[in-house]
Amino acid sequence: MKEQNFNNHARMVPLYHYYSTVILLAILIGSVINLFHTSEAGVYSASLITVLTVLTGLSLYFSRSFALKAQDRAIRSEENLRSFIMTGKPHDSRLTIGQIIALRFAGDDEFVALSKRAADENLSPKTIKENIRNWKPDYNRA
Repeated sequence: MKEQNFNNHARMVPLYHYYSTVILLAILIGSVINLFHTSEAGVYSASLITVLTVLTGLSLYFSRSFALKAQDRAIRSEENLRSFIMTGKPHDSRLTIGQIIALRFAGDDEFVALSKRAADENLSPKTIKENIRNWKPDYNRA
């Protein structure tokens, strides 16, 4: 597996992130056009297709959203434990979930200092990641 760093740590799954979105959008546009151009006898089936398309889109969105929320909670717990092991205290309550997620890539040698700096200076997640010198890869992310 290629070594992970700031430039390549984001994971994109083309079939999910690009193709499914474009296909779903095309189906939605087609179903709406069909709904407005159908005869009176076909309105019911055309509206069902449109509603099912919207429902499919919402299902895809929420299934990914809920999975990411669960992953965020797990990362917060892991990093809280990491902070407790290294400092004897949980992470600073001023840190946002985005900052905590960014800090997970920091090596142990810089984690404590970067956590304090992130809380004190309210660094953005991107800035935190850019300031990591010893990148700790996460190859198990979803």
